[in-house]
Amino acid sequence: MVKKISKIVDKQLADFPFLDKQIELYTLENGHTIVLANKKGELVNVSTWVKTGSINEDDKISGISHFLEHLMFKGTELYPAGYFDKTLESKGAIVNAATWKDYTFYYVTLPKGENNQYMNLAIELHGDMMVNSIVPEEEIGSAFDVNNPEVEDKRERYVVIEEIRMRLDQPWTKTYNELNHNMYKVHPYKRDVIGTPEIIATVSRDTIMDYYKKWYTPKNMTTIIVGDFDSEEVLRKVRENFLFDDSLEQTQGGNYPQEDEQTEQIYLENTANVTTGFLMVGFKGPKALDLKNSIALDALAIILGDGKSSRLYRNLIEKPENPVFNIVGAEQYQFKDGNNFFVQGNYIPDKKDEAIELIKNELKEIVRNSISDKE
Repeated sequence: MVKKISKIVDKQLADFPFLDKQIELYTLENGHTIVLANKKGELVNVSTWVKTGSINEDDKISGISHFLEHLMFKGTELYPAGYFDKTLESKGAIVNAATWKDYTFYYVTLPKGENNQYMNLAIELHGDMMVNSIVPEEEIGSAFDVNNPEVEDKRERYVVIEEIRMRLDQPWTKTYNELNHNMYKVHPYKRDVIGTPEIIATVSRDTIMDYYKKWYTPKNMTTIIVGDFDSEEVLRKVRENFLFDDSLEQTQGGNYPQEDEQTEQIYLENTANVTTGFLMVGFKGPKALDLKNSIALDALAIILGDGKSSRLYRNLIEKPENPVFNIVGAEQYQFKDGNNFFVQGNYIPDKKDEAIELIKNELKEIVRNSISDKE
């Protein structure tokens, strides 16, 4: 195994609002991207974004990206499980991570400390975790039958499975999943990011480690540091603490099966033991890198359904004497292979048909008539 500090092969500058100077973007010889953003203040944020999520899973390993996210905090060759969280949280840090369809990210926000000592510690521990996680078998827990209620070894498998089960009682989650499963039939976006209990209960450590080594490579990682610091010192610190094995083959995401163009409306209706109604309307949109149209749809989501000044709130909640909706809004999820635009609402259940027509009318109106300068 050969590990060395990777050389800088490219540097770019980019303007960004509310920062004290231009953002610095560095590309290293091994493909690792480092972004430095200077912003005055006592807090710093250290994060790494990995270009993998449920998009790189199949039916045999559905949920492995999210499971690995949990297991990344379970120790390295240098530090045991729990050391990362306990040490940084004792310095006032917020430590967390999240998994989505195109990416997984890990972050630490904390005071930079005297002479940047807490920031430097965060970079050291964060880099070690990202590059040298060992995913111990005892932290994963023994494989078991999810239908067997007697589970003695309640380790991280059980934690994730309980998280999956909790979502069964979340109407918004169930509504979104049902919509998503019908927006996608062949693309990996069709899968629920959190996976299934059956897979989490049985997936082996070898399979998890193979996935980790395949996707957690320098070309798939972008590390971002935000705070008040000397860029040269921080750049050196990051390069020294992200030492990758140069002998590992680097895998990057490729082409994924694409959906046929949808030419007609799909309508689905489910019932559940709840006292209110939930509605979501979904549209496929431009790819995330189509910045002009992605930004336009973000603006549209704000105008249409973000807050009390939005069209949906004013027209469907504020103005009616007896509103059908309790909650209504719009948002866009940005994805590499095509964004999703959603309109959602929580409504009086016996007013379902009226609720659907009201949403349709608002969508027709925003298509027919241009957005005002005031909006």
